[in-house]
Amino acid sequence: MSDIFDPLDPRRVQPGEYPLWEEALALVDLAATLPDREPLRLLALPSWDEGRSEDVYVAMANGEWQGNCLEPGWPDSPAHPVAAVADAAQETVSELLWQAWPVCGEHGIGMHPHEADGQVGWWCAGGNSPREPAHVPAAIGALDTLARPHRPNRKRRRHER
Repeated sequence: MSDIFDPLDPRRVQPGEYPLWEEALALVDLAATLPDREPLRLLALPSWDEGRSEDVYVAMANGEWQGNCLEPGWPDSPAHPVAAVADAAQETVSELLWQAWPVCGEHGIGMHPHEADGQVGWWCAGGNSPREPAHVPAAIGALDTLARPHRPNRKRRRHER
């Protein structure tokens, strides 16, 4: 176990070390909605838990991360690692960029990972009326199918030549 005053010594996770988390992270396509951002990565730090040597986090390309580590050992659901990594990715992106991510193209609000019947998708709470119910607009790994939210009060940019 690490001493509480030990400095953090993060390291980049190498390919093949955590294959389930790597496969899940490959589905969390940041570039589909934030194309100017570099891909997310896995980062390992010494664990505070005596039963583990290190904890793994989802981090931005520059190594910054936010939130809890990915917990080892999952229920029998093969979708659980995808949901866990998507949740960790969302925590890191939203907190470090100070914006909701990903955003529902229909309602313009942040979505969250949702696991149901062995499938994992991005869940939207819906609109303010019963005609706009909660829904799953995209599977995790299919953010590129979402439309960008309509922002009626946003100023248009002038294209100068």
